[in-house]
Order: sequence, then C-alpha cells, then structure tokens
Amino acid sequence: MSTPVELTEALAVKGRVIYDFTIPARASWSHVVEKGQTIRIVDIEGNQAVDCIVYSAQDPTERYSSSDTIVAQRNIFLNIGTVLMSNEGNPMMRITADTCGQHDTSGGACSCESNTLRYGYFTKHQHACVENFVYELGQHGLGKRDMVSNINWFMNVPVEADGALGIVDGISSPGKYVDLLGLMDTLVVISNCPQINNPCNGFNPTPVRIIITEPGA
Repeated sequence: MSTPVELTEALAVKGRVIYDFTIPARASWSHVVEKGQTIRIVDIEGNQAVDCIVYSAQDPTERYSSSDTIVAQRNIFLNIGTVLMSNEGNPMMRITADTCGQHDTSGGACSCESNTLRYGYFTKHQHACVENFVYELGQHGLGKRDMVSNINWFMNVPVEADGALGIVDGISSPGKYVDLLGLMDTLVVISNCPQINNPCNGFNPTPVRIIITEPGA
C-alpha cells in the first residue's frame, strides 16, 4: 500500500532528529522536551485522539492549565500560534505548525467510570486514558492527584447550540501533525486514546508517531 503524500511530508522534519518513536494504539508514553526543542505528533492513520498533559520538567507541580490557556488566547480550541500556559501563568510550549487546524482542551480524558456512565456497565472493564495517565505518571513519581484537565490533539469537540460539548467524527487524516516548541524544559505525558465507544478514534484506535528535533543539520 502506498504511503499517503501527507504522511511522507509529515515525516520530513526540519532540524536534527534526536528522538523518533511510534506509540502503539491504546498505549501511554512520556518524554522530556527541552527548551528550544520541537516535538511533532503525527496522526499516522488518521482520526486518532491523543490525550496529553504537560508538566515542568524541573518542578512538576507546575503543569498545563487549560483555563489559563483558554483565557490567554480567548479561544477554547488550540491551533497554530497557541501558547500552552501553566498554572503559574508561564508559557510552556507553543504550537508552531499544525496541519489539522483545531484541537480540544475541554473534553477531558475517558475513564472506566465515564465509560460506564455514558455507554453502559459492560464497558467498565475497557482500558481508558485515565489509567494510561496514572501508569505513565507513576514512572516519574507522580500519581492520579497530579492529573489535570488535558489536551486532546486531533479530537473534534464542537460546542452545540445548547452549550453542550459534542464528540463527533474527527477532522484529522493520515499524516496530519502538530508541532510544539518547548518554551521551558517540559515533561510531555501522552495517552494514545483507547476509546472505542465514540467517534474520537473512528472506533478503531491506531498508532501515532513522535519525533523530537532540535535546531541544526
């Protein structure tokens, strides 16, 4: 099967590649992105939500704040130029490139409890983003209390006429990507969303690719 042109272009990054990894479907991941480095998140097969929380690598009590980010940019959606703000009011990362066009920071992360409430008791056993976050945070001495409202890269969460948040078919496709420039040393924690009960992953979770670069040849 031929590689989509968009995917080929997404993998042709600028700068020196210092890290390249494919996160399997449904899995968690974390890595420190230093100030001045850029992390590219690539939606390999399309329509895959990528839940993400960012922490200061020097002091993880400073972490991403969805409310501060929304207020700072006066927009509930994240797109090119958006600066991710911390709970201390400091800039953490900036979106420097974005071929998807819109990302969510209001819908939150799925959990066994929310699955049960929304889709029925038979879904309680299903793996969810909260469990991924708890596991991955544990690798850094953090826990469930350190979870905050997260970003959902590539996830389409429109605001309905009555003010409710919808979860609908994604607007991403194979090869769509988002670039984040580190404005401080950041610990990036990801749950490659395992949700199969709504359209956020096209009912079929798939891998995503992570490429970290720094300036230079």
